Amino acid sequence: MNKKDIPQDHSALVSYIKELCYAVGEDGQYTTANSTGWDVKTNALNLAWQDIEQRIITAYRQVKNHEVSPILYYMELRLMDISILSAYTGFWKWTIKRHLKPAVFARLDNKALSKYALVFEITIEDLKTEKFNADKF
Repeated sequence: MNKKDIPQDHSALVSYIKELCYAVGEDGQYTTANSTGWDVKTNALNLAWQDIEQRIITAYRQVKNHEVSPILYYMELRLMDISILSAYTGFWKWTIKRHLKPAVFARLDNKALSKYALVFEITIEDLKTEKFNADKF
């Protein structure tokens, strides 16, 4: 690709990142140039964010229906999975899976809840009372 043909399509991340691309300059030699993005990548990124948003909405509804504990909602909101949450909290994966059950979650002590609250950057009270950003749903 020629340097002048490098795509400069704006995406949601245009203010945060620039992409380094290799292209052929006017002298016929390979050179580098910045790109603000291109439509194909922007579309893929938008689809990924739509999927993430849908996962958050699903988790929110599951918590409200008492199918899972609020831990799942905050995991989805913070883009975490059980392995990542395990690494941050020090809980084993099977322990976190148990804590996802509403009945088990209801019996957790403040020491365990404080680990989750610290990782999710919320208060223990917010975690217990399920104070979500409900205006999105």
